[in-house]
Amino acid sequence: MSRAVAINVGANTSLPGFRGPIYPDGRFEYVPIPEREPVREPVPTYGDLDRKFEVPDSLLDRRVHLDPSFVGYPGCEAYTYGDEHAVKAGPLSDLAAGDVVFFYATLSTVGDDPEPWIAPEWGAYVIGSFTLAADPVSGEEYLELPEADRAPFASNAHCKREVFDAEVLLVGDPERSGLRDRALPLSGERGSEPNRIVTDLSSDSGKGPWWRRPLRFDGEATDELLSLSPADLDF
Repeated sequence: MSRAVAINVGANTSLPGFRGPIYPDGRFEYVPIPEREPVREPVPTYGDLDRKFEVPDSLLDRRVHLDPSFVGYPGCEAYTYGDEHAVKAGPLSDLAAGDVVFFYATLSTVGDDPEPWIAPEWGAYVIGSFTLAADPVSGEEYLELPEADRAPFASNAHCKREVFDAEVLLVGDPERSGLRDRALPLSGERGSEPNRIVTDLSSDSGKGPWWRRPLRFDGEATDELLSLSPADLDF
């Protein structure tokens, strides 16, 4: 039975200073964070993204850190994710092929008359997932791979940096990975208030800034989470 980890990704009020939007019907925009490290090959800028959301003029030429990458999103060629931070890399490294990684982001509510499950100002929402096509690869393992075996990760943002720095690399099964059509809320009536996905299905207490932490799910909870829609949650 598959297990899962959900991790926070995407733009936020600290980096680059705004969140991606969620619209009244639950559709959303995945907005990556800026690239903060030198790169050895070209990467997209905010201005290159096919976007409906507004970006300050001062950021249009800023390179983006496209991680996770989703096929079909501008500049993305595969389903990959890498992370250099132990707090995320640790639980992700414990997964195996067939397990699931959920990606969630904090999103700002825009527009009038949003669905009742959308928090009034901002909330945390699952925006996509990978079912892992292979076991996670550690940074050390990646550096020891023959060049041909590095191909699945070639488009990953950490592999495009001048200095490779990921502690873990993941690749998603193309048939079972992708961005959601509509977000799935982790927040309750307020952005900082968790709903039952956090408090009942994950191992997290839901106390404090839970929306910044990795959330772990056992096999039964993972199966339920994969089948949930916003209509299944009480608000």
